[in-house]
Amino acid sequence: MSPVYFIGWVLFRFIYAVCFRWRVFNPERVPLKGPVILASNHGSFLDPPLVGAGLKRDINYLARDTLFRFPGIGWLLRKWNAVPVDRDGGGARGLKAILDRLLAGGAVILFPEGTRTRNGLLHPARSGIGLIVIKSPAVVIPVRVFGTYDAYGRHHTFPRPRQVAVKYGPPLHFEKLRAEALICPKPRLKEIYQQVADEIMNAIAELEPCSDRQTFP
Repeated sequence: MSPVYFIGWVLFRFIYAVCFRWRVFNPERVPLKGPVILASNHGSFLDPPLVGAGLKRDINYLARDTLFRFPGIGWLLRKWNAVPVDRDGGGARGLKAILDRLLAGGAVILFPEGTRTRNGLLHPARSGIGLIVIKSPAVVIPVRVFGTYDAYGRHHTFPRPRQVAVKYGPPLHFEKLRAEALICPKPRLKEIYQQVADEIMNAIAELEPCSDRQTFP
């Protein structure tokens, strides 16, 4: 971790511990080196730093490209490994930046649902994450956050002191689908992207907190 990233990492861990009584489950499932996609459900703006703060490696985050126009904020986001993407996160430049980070051995947080939940429930995954998985060599770790919607969902102006938790699931591997994607026709390729996205979302849905397996940060 760079010094600026480390300071932010420590600060967020302190905030989650003091204000949200956070719990972290199974962080040992995340490799400490090599390309990793952390695929998480999305309850609120609290999620990206929550997922990253539970791990002892630096993570790459997605941030709206317009935020980088402000000198101070842009500098800080870059120091925190933020990847600029357009509003929908589907621009070619953003996709290339994400793949470059993965090909360089980095870890990236992605949200298969594409946006924050409006009702606290899980929603179907979009195919975009499937494209990234197929085009990268990364292992996929399903991640589920708990309590962040109640703490700071779309309907809240300010965060509330609710307990939050993050759980990291067993790794998912997609070697067979990656091999098929190299030779299949275009219609099947689109099906593969959505199949990968659906499998990831199903793995996220299966994650439940287990008090006997929790790790205190």
